[in-house]
Amino acid sequence: MPQINYNMPPGTQGPEHPNPGMRYDGARRTCYIPDNSEGQQLLAKLQTAFERKLIFAVGTSTTSGKENTVIWNGIHHKTRKDGGAERHGFPDPTFMTRCTEELAARGVV
Repeated sequence: MPQINYNMPPGTQGPEHPNPGMRYDGARRTCYIPDNSEGQQLLAKLQTAFERKLIFAVGTSTTSGKENTVIWNGIHHKTRKDGGAERHGFPDPTFMTRCTEELAARGVV
């Protein structure tokens, strides 16, 4: 299963962030996509979304409660190869459709 490795270093928040001038913590995320033609199409869309700075934001983590950190920005990813939808893994029969719809809602088609 192909994997995507995101690495966002820490930095200083700009005017587009919630607390301009304050530092924010970076993040590393590893995600997985299906190894098929639909997965390759999704990968291209995710790359476009990443380049447009749509996949991550700076905010408060819903998991840890930590403020001023890189967080997901509403585009679903699979962070496990297994465990099903409940654990952000596969199998998840609606993942590809949901992710594609979330991207389209942000102008990535």
